[in-house]
Amino acid sequence: MLTANELSFSERMKNVRAGARMNSRVPISVEWEEAKARHSVRGWTVDVGAKGCLAIVPQGFAIGQRLRLINLVNKNAAEAILIWRGHEGRTGWELGLELQDAGEEFWGVDF
Repeated sequence: MLTANELSFSERMKNVRAGARMNSRVPISVEWEEAKARHSVRGWTVDVGAKGCLAIVPQGFAIGQRLRLINLVNKNAAEAILIWRGHEGRTGWELGLELQDAGEEFWGVDF
């Protein structure tokens, strides 16, 4: 039986990959606030698209958590929402991040 989060996730996944994706390993930083302190971890993308990315980072987050995503190649930053969390591997968690109001230049490529 699906939980409420998994059910809404299933519905959202129907439109998650609405745009073109490209395999691309981009170094990133993910920032969040917790207990009135700013935290960050570094990771990398597996693939990127105009609306978000699949990334590997050494920190797990709750679905729906708001984060700040920084492209360490071009220093572009945008707010993001965690819409999917996959498996935890040796190098970190698989995270599906949806960009919020990021410009088309966020990744530095045309889609």
